[in-house]
Amino acid sequence: MTLLDHIAEVVIAGLLVTGGIFGLIGSYGLLRLRMPMQRLHAPTKATTIGVGSALFASMLTYAFLKVTPSGEELLVIGFLFVTAPVTALFLAKAHLHLTVPRSEVPPTGTAKPWATFSTDTSDEFR
Repeated sequence: MTLLDHIAEVVIAGLLVTGGIFGLIGSYGLLRLRMPMQRLHAPTKATTIGVGSALFASMLTYAFLKVTPSGEELLVIGFLFVTAPVTALFLAKAHLHLTVPRSEVPPTGTAKPWATFSTDTSDEFR
């Protein structure tokens, strides 16, 4: 084995360990945090990085084994990093609408209401 092969193995192992640690932290946060908004934060941030690094390690493994590199892992990483924050946003908005009464929402400091609680359908809020 060459020096490049050893470096590749160390990088891939490091990515897998990093992915496992982030996945463990995200799962632990999901189980241990008390409030739903806190529980939402842990898996969407930490687990996304964990799965992303594991997929990147898989992609590097195929590249260094001189097998045709697969672009599917790169696509999954891209979709994961795009869709996870959007999903978290919608879950947070649903939680706000179901649990927080409009009378308890603090003022925005402007003449406009919070966008998530707005009932105005004009183009200004789109």
